[in-house]
Amino acid sequence: MKQSSAGRDLIVLVARVVVGAVFVAHGLQKFLGWGISGTASSFEQMGIPLPGVSAWFAALVETIGGLALALGAALPVAGLLLALTMVGAMVFNHLPNGFFASGGGVEYVLVLAVAALALGFSGGAYTVDNALNRSEAKPAGD
Repeated sequence: MKQSSAGRDLIVLVARVVVGAVFVAHGLQKFLGWGISGTASSFEQMGIPLPGVSAWFAALVETIGGLALALGAALPVAGLLLALTMVGAMVFNHLPNGFFASGGGVEYVLVLAVAALALGFSGGAYTVDNALNRSEAKPAGD
């Protein structure tokens, strides 16, 4: 069964919005829920290098990158930065706990990392990136 291009693009849009919203929620949690100092303290306990800088980096990447992913803006960069943030979470916190998320394992962050990469490099037609590229491609005076 062949799927229409518009249908595929709509599905990718929904996936980008949902995954992006998850990242935004986690980023805002670091800012508003725990605060950057609370996040940094938690990162320090996990052995994350430069916990203050890392807390800011994670909070900003998750919030701004999640929004960019949802909107389809700077997709490859957003997808890559979000995936790298999840790899950091995997290495410094989740890996020793095995696979399943119920035990604190890598399952959840692994899925988020791969989803961010996949959506960042195949964002579909309904993106800010495409809208900007179309407007730049129009000849002057049109």
